[in-house]
Amino acid sequence: MKFSFKVLGIFVLSIAFFGGFNADDSSAELLGDGMTIYFQMGGDPGGAATLPRTNGARDAAKAFGVKLVEQYSGWQQELMIKQMKEAMAANPDGISIMGHPGEGAFGRLVKEARGRGIVVTTGNTPLPGLQATYGAGGFGYAGVVLYEGGKITAQEMISKGGLKKGDKVLVYGLLSQGPRGESTRGMKDTLDAAGMTVDYLEISNEVNRDFTLCAPVITAYMAKNSDLKAIGTQHGGITATLPRVLKNAGKKPGDIIIGGIDLAPATITGLEEGYITAALDQQLYLQGFLPVVQIVLSKKYGFAGLTTNTGAGVVTPETIGALVPLIKAGIR
Repeated sequence: MKFSFKVLGIFVLSIAFFGGFNADDSSAELLGDGMTIYFQMGGDPGGAATLPRTNGARDAAKAFGVKLVEQYSGWQQELMIKQMKEAMAANPDGISIMGHPGEGAFGRLVKEARGRGIVVTTGNTPLPGLQATYGAGGFGYAGVVLYEGGKITAQEMISKGGLKKGDKVLVYGLLSQGPRGESTRGMKDTLDAAGMTVDYLEISNEVNRDFTLCAPVITAYMAKNSDLKAIGTQHGGITATLPRVLKNAGKKPGDIIIGGIDLAPATITGLEEGYITAALDQQLYLQGFLPVVQIVLSKKYGFAGLTTNTGAGVVTPETIGALVPLIKAGIR
């Protein structure tokens, strides 16, 4: 997905202007003045898979004059639900949730929030049933179309990595986690359809919480499967860890193709060194910026929920260089 931050800036300033902003009147009311938004960021403060989302939300809040309350869960689903309840207790204007716990866990809470006039929207993981029910009230989605994200990552692994029919590939993912697992499913289905010999391992809850624990799992698998040609995952932390695992196993760049997701510092190095062949770019900044825009426009003007695919492309060793300054700035 090509996105111009210049266009984004013009869009925001235009909205701010029509909301009462005047460059000669610093006291003018911004479109979101007086609004409070609780925002689930997902991971930990400053984390590589969280910081761009945080910066996007902060920039949007500043542009619209919104009070932003940040919530961090370390990707723990039960904590996301607890945070939703805490946010509702404060009666804010809006709440941006992470969809990981699923519709069953969030359904009653979203219904109650909408009954109180709180705008709720989701990012990173879609909740299509809730969006269908509450979309008219501003429930939108800013994030990757997950199945397609996994699919295009696998396609890039095949084309750039030179994989061929019959090659053994390990997919290390989260198929058990409902909507979140759709990116893994898209990757696995695509590799299966291309005739790869695909093994699947589920990421345990322990590894999901502390992704460095993937090292002994991958190392043990490689020891038992000397014919392994590629590893695919849609977990950002594991993507960042895999190059070090391969180095420790004595592998050189290109010995085992890696397809992953996100642009953590170690992932950037892995791309630059050639250990990682393709990493899906979720453009996490947009996953922070756009839900704030959604809530402000829905609360102020009654706009319905919008769906934005923030990740329609992958980063490769050939394209990573141009993005490094933006990544270091916490934008990409």
